[in-house]
Amino acid sequence: MRRALALLAFGGVLAAPAYGDQHGDALAWMQKMASAAQKLNYTGTFTYQSGGNSETSRITHLVDAAGEQEKLEVLDGSPREVVRSNDEVKCFLPDDKLVIVEKRGRYKAFPALLPASVSTLGEFYLIRLGDVSRVAGFDSQLILLEPKDTLRYGRHLWAEINSGLILKARTVNERNETIEQFAFTQLQINVPINKEALKPRFAAESTAWRIHNAQASQSLSAGGGWLFKAQLPGFKKSAGMKRQASQGGTAETTHFIFTDGLSSISLFIEPLADRKAEQATYSVGAINVYKRATDNHLLTVLGEVTMASLMRLGDGMELSHQAMRCQVGR
Repeated sequence: MRRALALLAFGGVLAAPAYGDQHGDALAWMQKMASAAQKLNYTGTFTYQSGGNSETSRITHLVDAAGEQEKLEVLDGSPREVVRSNDEVKCFLPDDKLVIVEKRGRYKAFPALLPASVSTLGEFYLIRLGDVSRVAGFDSQLILLEPKDTLRYGRHLWAEINSGLILKARTVNERNETIEQFAFTQLQINVPINKEALKPRFAAESTAWRIHNAQASQSLSAGGGWLFKAQLPGFKKSAGMKRQASQGGTAETTHFIFTDGLSSISLFIEPLADRKAEQATYSVGAINVYKRATDNHLLTVLGEVTMASLMRLGDGMELSHQAMRCQVGR
């Protein structure tokens, strides 16, 4: 009965009537939300839920003359910390005595989920305002993003009324089922941030740890010998790179990233060599995964989008004739 009442209540939010120029108002809200996550000082605790998994993290974000600094601590299970200074990101994994260093990717972490410019999102999502409700003790405005096609998932975003900071974010599938959710449980906005709070707990001992530089060994401006024969409307290739598969090895993994500004797809291509691979589809929480073998390579396509999107992109991949000739001539 409680579940039924909750569904009815949620349905009421989705059926909220429109007032005024909702599309314009909603876009203005989204632009405010995108700016807030980058330009405000805030610190708080949030929960992440996906499938049957739940995790609690603490985030501290500071903006000053030096730019953006941020620290994310995972509070459940194995200790992990992610510390960012502008574009440089360091991930501390104490159980493995490992520090991963890389430039900030195009993936957006909570609460900085939105791109700097949100104007193009209206081409692929119906964007409208929902109800005003309370989240983590703050009044919040609900913004609903409903996909106009079957290629992407819907998003429900709750923004703090005054600042625009995202307090809660929900991803829903084509059946309007929640598949992923972030939500602040405790938050302070526009408060003084002590820089000491941004220092990693493991910095002193990490000098004896292994350091892995995750920078790409080669950036790809084009397809790296691969043809993309099936285009996904709205999704653009935002990055392409090659990385050494293992230290001292000769095999390379090619990685492409596609995004519509909100949803992202990663495509990994690696040589099969003597391995066998069968076509497969599966899900890990909110992430769908599609694998197929072609031209003696294994393609792995994954992202928080519908399986139809992944299969359309993966099935449209083909090694160019020139690249195939180069392989044969090796």
